[in-house]
Amino acid sequence: MKRLTFLTFLTVFFLSCSLFEEDGATERQPPREPTPNERAIVHAGNVFGMNVFNALHEADPASNMLISPLSISMALGMTLNGAANETYDAMRQTLALTGLEEEDINSSYQTAIELLTSMDPEVIISIANSIWYRDGLPVYDEFIETNQTYFNAEVAELDFTDPNSVDVINNWVDTATNGVIETILQEIPDEIIMYLINALYFKGGWRIPFDEEDTQDRPFYNYDGTETSVPMMGHEIIIPYYASWEENLYIADIPFGDSLFSFTVIIPEDVKTFADSLTLDKWNHYINNLHSGEVYIGLPRFDLAWEKSLNDILKILGMDIAFDEYAADFSRIMPLDYGNLFISEVKHKTYLTVDEEGAVAAAVTSVGLGLTSMPPAIIADRPFILAIRENHLGTIMFIGKVMKL
Repeated sequence: MKRLTFLTFLTVFFLSCSLFEEDGATERQPPREPTPNERAIVHAGNVFGMNVFNALHEADPASNMLISPLSISMALGMTLNGAANETYDAMRQTLALTGLEEEDINSSYQTAIELLTSMDPEVIISIANSIWYRDGLPVYDEFIETNQTYFNAEVAELDFTDPNSVDVINNWVDTATNGVIETILQEIPDEIIMYLINALYFKGGWRIPFDEEDTQDRPFYNYDGTETSVPMMGHEIIIPYYASWEENLYIADIPFGDSLFSFTVIIPEDVKTFADSLTLDKWNHYINNLHSGEVYIGLPRFDLAWEKSLNDILKILGMDIAFDEYAADFSRIMPLDYGNLFISEVKHKTYLTVDEEGAVAAAVTSVGLGLTSMPPAIIADRPFILAIRENHLGTIMFIGKVMKL
């Protein structure tokens, strides 16, 4: 019999289907049925999230990784409201939103936020958005109002030259994630004129908690062949699962609260090989083939923190024009008299802790918009003096003035 190694490579929070009953208690149903556009925005987020996961895995196949597709897509969704022309098309395609009109995109984000945060009263979810921009910038009212209306974004002008502005933004992040993620910025680079930030917080207690007395130190077999002693929680529970001895593949879907959210663990024979070929269709295939039954779950108690710039990944996925300081078009944010706007940085930071009671997770995504410095405009549209001169000796060959044309 092959040894079952616990290689947790992907943790994603999904809306659970009605997959099981336990002790005669039926699952809580969602407060309402999602609309077609809400389903479309969730599907787009899953497609985008899987693309980001695949690209990050390909870039670094042997390291831990944790992303929040919802957080990334929401921060970029706010930014999308300022994009135009080719930049808008490239961002919409990268976010897998092609086919949805802008009004549908915005309204679906809005109602999806409302639905997710009220889905399960036993699970705490908060989603916060904010926009911070350099004081004095002539930001269009429409851009601000759109993001306030649909993303409930807090908006504030700040003196970016004041070091205290970093603390103001970080304090907002700290509060929005209930202290789980304390900072997103170390400094504000000179070219940055605006930050669009999403903060996501999740706290869910297991539907059936693990008993601390059953937690024992056991080996965890790392991908590099080494072993680590970890506190391994465990109990028998009736949950949706998938187990295949032939594939050496095991999946557990551990419910939170009233089972409308779950913690999905996939344990393949080789995590790198499995992740190399993971697609959303493959993910959906396995999720749709879960069946309810009694299993013994062994889950390590652990903390995971992760942080990365997503610039290169988003360029690979088709958004490179948005990062081009000359070709990017964010003309719906502010007049371009001062220079051209472009995405300077997209930072993503996540944290997850799993213990006997449940899981706490947080994510922050910041989109920093930079401004290219335009050369001074010198326009001879009024009377001027002219000269033609030789520059080695300084000989003035011609000199004159134009008073009238």
